[in-house]
Amino acid sequence: MAVFVGAHAAHAQEAKTTEQDRKPRVTVLQRLVVSAGVAKVAIDTPQAVTVVEQEDIDRLQPETIGEIIRATPGVNVTGSDRLLGQSFNIRGIGAPENTGDGGRIIVNVDGAQKFYEQYRLGSFFSDPELYKRVEVLRGPASSTLYGSGALGGVINFETKDASDFIAEGQTGALRLKSSWNSNGNGYLVNSVLAQRLGDNAEFLLTGNYRASDPYESGNGKEVIGTNFKAWSGLAKGTFNVGDEGKLRLSYQQWDSELEDQQLSQTSGDAGFGLVDRHVVDRTAAVSYENPFADNDVLDLKVSASYSNTTNKQRNASLRSFCSAGTFAVVCDSNYGYETWQFNAQNTMDWTGDDWANHLTIGSQSSYQTRKAEAFFNNGNLFPVTFHPEGTDVKTGVFVQNEFIWDERLTITPGMRLDWHKLTPDGALNAPSSDDTAFSPKIAALYKFNDSVSVFGSIAHTERFPTIDEVFSTTSSSSQFKPSLSLKKEQSNNFEAGFALSGYDLVQDGDAAQLKFTGFYNDITNLIALNSELVPGFNPTREGYVNLNKANIYGFEIETAYDSDYVFANAAYSFVVGKDKSTNSYLTTIAPHELALTLGGKLSDYDLKFGWKARFAAAPQDASRRSSAPVVIPPSTRPSSRYAQAFDVHDIFVTWKPQDGQLAGWEANFGVDNIFNKQYKEFLMNDDAKGRTFKVSLSKQFGW
Repeated sequence: MAVFVGAHAAHAQEAKTTEQDRKPRVTVLQRLVVSAGVAKVAIDTPQAVTVVEQEDIDRLQPETIGEIIRATPGVNVTGSDRLLGQSFNIRGIGAPENTGDGGRIIVNVDGAQKFYEQYRLGSFFSDPELYKRVEVLRGPASSTLYGSGALGGVINFETKDASDFIAEGQTGALRLKSSWNSNGNGYLVNSVLAQRLGDNAEFLLTGNYRASDPYESGNGKEVIGTNFKAWSGLAKGTFNVGDEGKLRLSYQQWDSELEDQQLSQTSGDAGFGLVDRHVVDRTAAVSYENPFADNDVLDLKVSASYSNTTNKQRNASLRSFCSAGTFAVVCDSNYGYETWQFNAQNTMDWTGDDWANHLTIGSQSSYQTRKAEAFFNNGNLFPVTFHPEGTDVKTGVFVQNEFIWDERLTITPGMRLDWHKLTPDGALNAPSSDDTAFSPKIAALYKFNDSVSVFGSIAHTERFPTIDEVFSTTSSSSQFKPSLSLKKEQSNNFEAGFALSGYDLVQDGDAAQLKFTGFYNDITNLIALNSELVPGFNPTREGYVNLNKANIYGFEIETAYDSDYVFANAAYSFVVGKDKSTNSYLTTIAPHELALTLGGKLSDYDLKFGWKARFAAAPQDASRRSSAPVVIPPSTRPSSRYAQAFDVHDIFVTWKPQDGQLAGWEANFGVDNIFNKQYKEFLMNDDAKGRTFKVSLSKQFGW
């Protein structure tokens, strides 16, 4: 059984090779996907998925997490490029102004689910240097394995392991790295220590310190408040248990303490003044997995995790206005999310002469508390009504089956049942709220031959309202009663596409792939702030209501080519979203975009170099095509959703000697926005960075 399964995975990963060295030719569409069920390569996965690996991250030299996924089709960063202002958007779902969007996109770190929501703050705080791999699963089909409500999709971050640094035949490694960029005089100092003890244990310890002054946009204007400093670290141990078991323990912490930082991190709005802010994010996880190769009905994975994100705000410049209600935002205050989670799943395998079946069953449970407290100038505590405290308890069970016939037809049905209960803190006089959600799906892929395949899926998912949506009683200008009558958001998603692969096209041993995915997402009962609220007191109206329907549809194209001397990737995303009740464009949909990479290799000199470009169209709504804030009637306030079409170009060079005395060194050089383009992303509220020179240098020692 295990031999059959392993042979199937190896067959999926196989690619044409050169006659000279017979090394596998693997493009970005042939990278292994481990987050969608049974491991398979991206082009053979019946949903849209992108894998970002260590080589990509090193080449990008990212300062923020958002830079890692920016070129992924259908995926964008919302809010700002500020360290504390970034959130994610997948296929038009996700915006920092919408309190529920943290639940519409599920973010995991080593299996631990991360969630944070706070007024004018981002949703995920971490450092790119901690991670070696990111998988982005687009669309609601991911809800089966990761939780109902993944209307946009799932982003899985995987931290580094000791084995990533310890060379074959050695027992330890030390890597020292530093990087610098010209725009903001930003720098990183990093160290990694990896050690193997015997045959059954290895440890990794890494630490980072990153800092920057404010950056400048293309017109030379300083973007105030984009300065930052943060340190982060990861400790991880991996142990072999028995013949096949593997136990992993990890703890990571990210810490940023800044004085006189703009209170609004999701935009350049200076009207909220300045504040001293200390944000700490902690994640601890323990996992055990065992494939039980001699037992067809056991392939076990169990994990438990703890996540705690806290924000302490002090000394706001507008602190004199501190009072209960809306102006609690300028009081000395503490905010936080603490989550305990337990996951368990098992996969059972059966095979025949020309078929294989993999049945996965599992469960996920979590207990999350949301904290918020503010202090009057006299030190007395009072609740923050726009950030209500409470608990969110979830339990879900799921089953997913993958049937493979003749290594051609793959059928993957799945379903998930979730239950949750929201309980407000005692300060709010409101009852608890509980509900269930059901998320079924079916996906299929058929391979006509090694070059052509077609796929499709139908998925339904339901998102529970969040603590903020149900129990908030204050917005920026209104007071209202809790929204206890909210219904679940529901999504019906349809996808279809095809994939093409070719080999020996231009020269012997080259490889090229193309994957096209079309989708149509019908969303009902969208939750939003009640538009009928009036400034002041609304004692009979709920703050959040269910809207009618929204449709989001479009397509994505991914292509990749690799050869001995040339590599190229391209991704195009076309997404349209409309509110069915008004026929107006959704303001969370990024404009159509084309991302290109063209590179070369000089293997004899251990060099890779290339050019990257992004071509973004103007917003779909013509009234928002502007280089300055615009007022969209019936609103009387300038909108942050405006942009113009732009193209931005980068270059990069990577040098990584493999042999000789220079082995262990690595250097990356790049220039982002090489033509110093002045532009603004539609989903971002600050002007983008101008020309930025980047350089990083690392040296690894082994023993």
